[in-house]
Amino acid sequence: MIVITLPTFIADEANKINLLFEKGIRRLHIRKPDATSEEVGRLIERIDERWYEQISVHYHFDIAERYKLGGVHLSGRTPISPTDWKGMVSASCHSIEEVERRKDRLDYCFLSPIFNSISKEGYNATFTIEELETARDNKLIDNKVIALGGICEENVKEVKRLGFGDYAVLGAVWRLEDEEKMVRLVEEMGRRFCTI
Repeated sequence: MIVITLPTFIADEANKINLLFEKGIRRLHIRKPDATSEEVGRLIERIDERWYEQISVHYHFDIAERYKLGGVHLSGRTPISPTDWKGMVSASCHSIEEVERRKDRLDYCFLSPIFNSISKEGYNATFTIEELETARDNKLIDNKVIALGGICEENVKEVKRLGFGDYAVLGAVWRLEDEEKMVRLVEEMGRRFCTI
């Protein structure tokens, strides 16, 4: 599982992130589009350093270099990785054609929205199951393509069946304010994804 942060800061966020890592998430994407570099830096300083290699940032790539984080995520606002960057590079794709064009130049890419978003109202699935199956059969969806958008306990097995290498969540995790529920969700989704 890859977890993407909420765009705003939340109470006890660093402790929750540390707990999620301890319970088995693979990567964390810090996506705080309106935050300053200093604000994101303060969050990172409260995260256990042993997880830094497993963190990607969407903005303020100077932070990735300063804290020796593991990755940067390209977007319209930040389309180019830092000069001499040695870490992972990822990006978001919103069509099968975009995946085909970009994935060979990336360590991995998100494809979204696969299902109706939990966190973004009106951000609904744009692919049919048949389109995704065809993309899988044509080897366009593979281990380098990460499913994003509406992934939850009920559909995570379908994500695996469709050939995605992993899945990313935002709303499914952060809507649960109770840490015990967050842990149970991470463990259950991981179990379901790995047992197909």
